[in-house]
Amino acid sequence: MENFVVSARKYRPLGFEEVVGQSHITTTLENAIKSNHLGQALLFCGPRGVGKTTCARILAKTINGFENEGPEGTSNFNIFELDAASNNSVEDIRNLIDQVRYPPQQGKYKVYIIDEVHMLSNQAFNAFLKTLEEPPDYAIFILATTEKHKVIPTILSRCQIYDFNRIEVEDIVKQLQKIAEKEGVEAEYDALHLIGQKADGALRDALSIFDLITTFSSDGKVSYADTIKNLHILDYDYYFRLVDLLLAENMSDSILLFDEIIRNGFDGNNFLVGLQQHLRNLLIAKDAKTVGLIEVSENLKSRYLEQGQKCDESFLLSSLNICNQFELNYKVSKNQRLHVELCLMKLAHLPSAFKLDANSTENGVKKKQPEPVAKPEPPKKEAEKKTEVATEPQEANEQNSNEAPPLPEEPPSKEEIITAPEVQTEPPVSVVSEPKPTLVKEPENAISEKETPSIFKKKKEEVKEEESVVQSSVNNKKEEDFDETALQTVWKQFGEQKPKAGDTDKLILGREVKKGEGHEVLIFLSSQLEVSFLEKFETDLIQFLRTELKNDHLTINKQVAQIDEGKKLYTSKDIYDHMVKQNPKLAELKERLGLDFDY
Repeated sequence: MENFVVSARKYRPLGFEEVVGQSHITTTLENAIKSNHLGQALLFCGPRGVGKTTCARILAKTINGFENEGPEGTSNFNIFELDAASNNSVEDIRNLIDQVRYPPQQGKYKVYIIDEVHMLSNQAFNAFLKTLEEPPDYAIFILATTEKHKVIPTILSRCQIYDFNRIEVEDIVKQLQKIAEKEGVEAEYDALHLIGQKADGALRDALSIFDLITTFSSDGKVSYADTIKNLHILDYDYYFRLVDLLLAENMSDSILLFDEIIRNGFDGNNFLVGLQQHLRNLLIAKDAKTVGLIEVSENLKSRYLEQGQKCDESFLLSSLNICNQFELNYKVSKNQRLHVELCLMKLAHLPSAFKLDANSTENGVKKKQPEPVAKPEPPKKEAEKKTEVATEPQEANEQNSNEAPPLPEEPPSKEEIITAPEVQTEPPVSVVSEPKPTLVKEPENAISEKETPSIFKKKKEEVKEEESVVQSSVNNKKEEDFDETALQTVWKQFGEQKPKAGDTDKLILGREVKKGEGHEVLIFLSSQLEVSFLEKFETDLIQFLRTELKNDHLTINKQVAQIDEGKKLYTSKDIYDHMVKQNPKLAELKERLGLDFDY
């Protein structure tokens, strides 16, 4: 019995031309070798199973001239592989540095491949920095990792970084077809495409699944049915059938189909995720530009195009939204099966809801056409306004030119003006209506010349009467003299009668008050702050003083006294001198007791 070798090892690429889906990496490395521009430290980063270690081995053999050797040729004395997951201490890095000191026994370079380099500790990274930056001319380090963000920046700055991409599904399918031909295995294209999708961009995972399906099949065939059964993948046919039932509003059969899926051992959450992916593919299939985004085989793509034409965009968008909400709340639901069934019930009623909305729109029940809104007339220019004003009086005169002009009224006598109890202020009604001027606006209180003579004279009399009243009020002001005793008495009365008098008001009213020259009252305040407080009730105070002292010319003059603060006492000596001035016996007490200023 021969030993079985898995396809991932058996068909590992031996040259750059055999590497799948990483042409940007292989081309760069080949050109670097030809132009002798290869760096002393390389970092290969990317997902699992995309060819990082494979490219590192190919590079090590190529620069040393071992291209024609098989997989066992990589175990020569020039290539060293280190697993950083199990050799991540400072001591392991020291051993590596000691090995670097010796030149290669064969070839030109010693290549050190450190896999999963992100597993090294920070101390090991720091111990590796100097050697990585300035290694011997014959040493090249190739670091491989799936998590570049865990490598410290000082290591990244010393390396040439090569980012490996996920391998496309089509590239994986082509590679699987080549291997199937070499192994003599009959494989369906849909099955290989499904394996490529399940591999998630990793060729090593795809080869492992391929070996599994080949072993599962008794006749050595890789069929689509065996693949979905072995990988526990829900068949696309279930989703195509479900969407047809939802479009037909068949809620009962939709729930029965979900029951069949549950009995086959599938999870409700995976069912919702797959349904969302199916609805997404249907929505993309409606546009010819986006059909290429559907990663399925050509047979399934034609089915998506056919069913996508049956579905309305509104139905697909609403279904995606409903499925997304139910998928988010699936894990917190107590009855998860009912949760999914409720989702299917809502989806089954979507077409009828859209039909009802369309009917109501056509009948005008739900949506009404907006009534046309009259556009406002544009503002007229000034020149047009002036021409209209000018033409209106002419038209009025032309219409009334044939009528007899009204007779002028006689002006009333002086006796009528004096004895009339009420005067009519409205203009007399005439047969011909005079046009109102609009260009010049008269002031409100101005006496128009167009008013009748009686009104004009009456207004003049009112103005004279008002002036006489004002003059008489000025002449009747009280000017009685008052003494300081009366001032003090009235001042005290105001403080007692002032409503809401606070402590500040009482303090200000308690300041010194004297009678000044003439009708002036002097008040002495200590600061400008007290002046501002006094101004708050100064008007009421003046009015009270004028009324009680019977002097309408009385005024208040505020005087701010300047307080001499003198020399401030800062030190103990200053305080002592000040106290001695107040009481000279303190000096004698100080001498007797032997006291000092600083204590």
